[in-house]
Amino acid sequence: MKRKVLENQQFIKPAVFGATDGIITTFAVVASVAGAGLSPSIVLIMGIANMLGDGVSMGLGDYLGERSERLATKSREVSGVWKTGLVTFIAFVIAGIFPLLPYFFQTLGLFGVSDNQFELSIISTALTLFFVGSLRTIIIPRAWWKNGFEMLFIGATAASVAFLFGFLVDKFIM
Repeated sequence: MKRKVLENQQFIKPAVFGATDGIITTFAVVASVAGAGLSPSIVLIMGIANMLGDGVSMGLGDYLGERSERLATKSREVSGVWKTGLVTFIAFVIAGIFPLLPYFFQTLGLFGVSDNQFELSIISTALTLFFVGSLRTIIIPRAWWKNGFEMLFIGATAASVAFLFGFLVDKFIM
């Protein structure tokens, strides 16, 4: 069992990085669009476009980074580097979907017509950030709640900047 964990450690960084970036950047788009007072359909369009485009970019970037690192160290194992890029992409998309769920559900009529999608997105994002952060306890010998709050704080900081930007653009430029 320990050997299997050690073999899969190469995927820890891309999984954490992909999930964290997926949640934060997707919610940053949601927050900036909501901060500007744009419609929920715009939130979905921008959020999905960001999630897919940024997810592919992150995955390919991770692949290139890992490949470059291995080639620079003259490692013979360059054939499997695509796996880290794939892990980054999958983690990004899976985690990045959570900030958009309230907008999907509302579009499907599961919530009815309401104006609280952004508040539900905040809750969904916060819970996902905390959950992914607390999962880091698997590799970091630290209390699960400390890891959870650490990631929640980082995500809240990024989201606040995005929301403030959208709000200020709407108030002073538009």
